[in-house]
Amino acid sequence: MTSGQVDVYTVPAADPPAGPLARWGSARRRARSARDDDFSAFVAAAAPRLRRTAYLMCRDWHLAQDLTQITFAKMYASWGRIRQSANLDAYSRRVLMNAVFDQRRRRRDTEVVCARPPERPGPETARDLHVTLMTALSTLPLRDQAIVVLRHWEDQSVATVARILGISASAVKMRDARALSRIRDLLGEDFVST
Repeated sequence: MTSGQVDVYTVPAADPPAGPLARWGSARRRARSARDDDFSAFVAAAAPRLRRTAYLMCRDWHLAQDLTQITFAKMYASWGRIRQSANLDAYSRRVLMNAVFDQRRRRRDTEVVCARPPERPGPETARDLHVTLMTALSTLPLRDQAIVVLRHWEDQSVATVARILGISASAVKMRDARALSRIRDLLGEDFVST
């Protein structure tokens, strides 16, 4: 320092104390972050199962992915309310089935044109078996497809399927028996015995 100069130290201004509004905003951001983390963990765990179920209902992986995303979007919108529910798996299946039913209703008037009807060869490999079973499943009414997929692929109880689809347990049993009988009729006795 030279003579005549005054050494002035500037003290940085202290941040104003956080008011209730700032604390509230910060708490909201933390709560939203925790909610989003919970939802992300649920999505990571449930996505493969929901996508597979959607595929079994529509037989199109791209549409199955779309239906799964619709399910997650609807669940995210009400995640704060439903995340503490007892059974998120059952709830997600219900939302997915509603999305499948809505999609089918919207596409009911569309027509699929084929040059000739597909042939029905006997199953020779595991892939042929899969295609044959998926084709037979696709001939069932949509609600019967849902019952067969949930009961026999997802291994859900009659009561769970009834709750997911919003129908009685006796209706699930009756429709399941008719659907399986129809699939057996379509596949023939030779197929069932192999």
